Amino acid sequence: MSKTYKIKWTSNAKEDLLNIVDYIKKDSLSAAKKVYSMIKEKAQSSNFFPLRGRVVPELQKEGITIYRELIEQPWRIMYKIENDTIYIMAIFDSRQNVEELLLQKLLRGHMLTKL
Repeated sequence: MSKTYKIKWTSNAKEDLLNIVDYIKKDSLSAAKKVYSMIKEKAQSSNFFPLRGRVVPELQKEGITIYRELIEQPWRIMYKIENDTIYIMAIFDSRQNVEELLLQKLLRGHMLTKL
């Protein structure tokens, strides 16, 4: 039987998700609800096989390998594993400059916050 991990969303990831939903909601409430559900479901799926997500390539080339991601097109769900807990760290739109977004979050200290 596979180990089940706890899923915890950081305040940064919660804010990212709410911003995405708020933006989409301007055009379509039903589309916003669908995106919200898809992202939450994909993030929840990481609790059974957390290593299936790839290491975030933009960070890996800088030698940072503790962050992984799952893709729910066009969204990238970034997380890290600590003991029996998966921390959802951020949600990015892959059509944006992810390196710039990561740098902004790191500079503001958002990637360091837990809950």
